[in-house]
Amino acid sequence: MLVKSEIALWKSVRALVVRPVAPRRWPAIVAWSDIFQLTPPHVRLMTRLASRGFLVVAPELYGRLVTPGTVFGFDADRQRALDASSATKLEWIDEDIATVLSEVEARADAGPIGVAGWCFGGHVAFRAALDARVRAAACCYPTGVHDGKLGDRDGNSSSAGTLERAKELRGELLLVWGREDPHIPATGRATIHAALEAAGTKFEARLYDAQHTFMRDEGARYDGESADAAFEAMVALFRRALTP
Repeated sequence: MLVKSEIALWKSVRALVVRPVAPRRWPAIVAWSDIFQLTPPHVRLMTRLASRGFLVVAPELYGRLVTPGTVFGFDADRQRALDASSATKLEWIDEDIATVLSEVEARADAGPIGVAGWCFGGHVAFRAALDARVRAAACCYPTGVHDGKLGDRDGNSSSAGTLERAKELRGELLLVWGREDPHIPATGRATIHAALEAAGTKFEARLYDAQHTFMRDEGARYDGESADAAFEAMVALFRRALTP
């Protein structure tokens, strides 16, 4: 399916919007990146997702901290990306989630809303799914959910409380894990699953023999077979939850 893209500016948020070219309402997916922002691998993934029949919105994470349009290199800018994620305040994350969801909801070409995210963005997507407007969420190796850490390591690192709010989840949740991911060990995954079970959340967890960021199609961690399987699981979730 042919797609087109545009840049949207909403308050403190700059976002890439990719959607099929046909003029109609498309199921919408807000998709937050890893800590490196809108890198070529993330843009390719967003384009691929849009080509399956979705309006995809990819917000930048650090609109209050860096120049809009900043993209961090995976190796050269790793520390800068880590510093930006650490300096991001929880209140900013929540404000930006609310802004993006409201802007997407108001679009004439957007239908029901789902969310997705990877790494740091996976936690943001999990948190966005607490909003009743979100019908489904795909969270790929979301960091910090099991131990409450999301940005602002000097202030709110142990008080994000996202998992403690699991009862607020109304939509379906897909969790994508890498068995060899050091950032979310087996004990961390078990903590998340137990909390979701206790909250009565409808969720599915998929575990792949892969490392952290295995869906990023550059570098030694990329696992094409696992990435394709996880991608198809996401598409199946969103088609089931967002289309009649």
